[in-house]
Amino acid sequence: MNENLQKKTYRFKDLLADPEINRRWERVRRYFFMRESTYDMTHRCNIRCDGCYYYEGDKQFARENLDPDQWQQLMKAEKERGITYVVLAGAEPSLVPDLCDVCFQEIPLGAIASNGLRKIPESVGYKIHVSVWGNDGTSARIRHREGMLKQQISNYQGDERAVFVYTFTRDNIADAEPVLAVLAEAGCKVTFNMFSAPVGYEGPLRHTETSLKLVRETVMALLSQYPDTVLFSPYNIVAHTHPLSLHDLYACPYPRMNPSKAQGLGRSFRQYRTDLTWNREAACCVPDTDCHDCRHYAAGSAVVTAKLFRHATDPDTFRSWLDYVDTYLSVWVMGYEKGENLCSRFVPPPGHALSDLSC
Repeated sequence: MNENLQKKTYRFKDLLADPEINRRWERVRRYFFMRESTYDMTHRCNIRCDGCYYYEGDKQFARENLDPDQWQQLMKAEKERGITYVVLAGAEPSLVPDLCDVCFQEIPLGAIASNGLRKIPESVGYKIHVSVWGNDGTSARIRHREGMLKQQISNYQGDERAVFVYTFTRDNIADAEPVLAVLAEAGCKVTFNMFSAPVGYEGPLRHTETSLKLVRETVMALLSQYPDTVLFSPYNIVAHTHPLSLHDLYACPYPRMNPSKAQGLGRSFRQYRTDLTWNREAACCVPDTDCHDCRHYAAGSAVVTAKLFRHATDPDTFRSWLDYVDTYLSVWVMGYEKGENLCSRFVPPPGHALSDLSC
C-alpha cells in the first residue's frame, strides 16, 4: 500500500487530546504575548573576539547615545507600539549598567547578551546570557582574554538570572564536556549556541557538515550526562546542527529576510543601533550574520517557535516543537523552569528527512 495512504492525518484537537501534550501546550501558550526587539547598548567592548558579528557592517560606527532620558523615552515608545520583550546587546551591555536599568524599569521582560566579565547589577532583573566559547585556553586564543570561565562563574554563580551559553565553533567541540563539568559543579545552567559566520567570514570557526555532525553527537551525550544543567532538547539539536541554515529550513521571519509588513516580526521587530536609529533592511536578531549559515540560538527562538502549525502534524513532531518552545522560555524568561523533554529522539524539520542530517 502507498505510504502516503497509511499516514494518519491529525487535527489540532487530536494532538491536544493527549494529556501530556495538552499540559505542555497550556503552559507555553501563556507566553505567546511576547513581542521582541533588540537594542545595541554600546559600541564598546572589553574584549575583541575572532568572528564577532558586531564589528562587521556599519552598525559599529553609530554614535553612542548615553542619555538615560532618551533611552527611557525610547522604551516608553516601544511599549506603546506593543513591544513586551527586549534583548539588550551591542558590543558589551555591562559597560552601561545605568542604561540597562532604564530599560528594565520600563519593560521588565528581557535578556542581556554579555561576555560575563563584569557583573550586571542585580537590580536589572533580566535574564543574562553569559557567552562561553570553550575552555580557558581556547578563550585566550579566540577571545584574547585569560581566565574567562573562572571570572564568569565568580560573577554569576548562584545568580538565577544567568544562563551560560556555550557557543560551538569548529574547533572547540572537544572542550564542551570538561567545561560542562565545571559549570555543573558550580550549579550553573547551560544552553548551546552555534557559531554562525558573519557575512564574508571564511575563517576556522565556521562549521562544516562534519563538525555539525560531531556537535550533534556531543550535545546529545551532554543532554544525558547533565540533565540538571543543560537547557536543550533533541529538536534544538536537529534545528541548530542541520546542514541547512535556520532560514533555509524554516524561512526567517525577521525583516531583513522577510519583506512582509503585514504581521508578526515583519511588522513589529526592530534592531536599534547605539544612536537609537534602526534600518529595516538590516533588522535581524544577529545583524551582519550570513543568513545561509545562521544557526544562532537567538534567531531560532523566533524562527522555529513561529512555525506552530507547520509542526502540528503528528504527536512526535508537535512534542518536539513544544520541547523547543519550553527550552526557549527557560532560557529567555525569568522564573520559567524547563520541564522534561516530551520527545527523546530526533525528529526531522517539517518537509525534510532524518537522512538529511547524515554527512
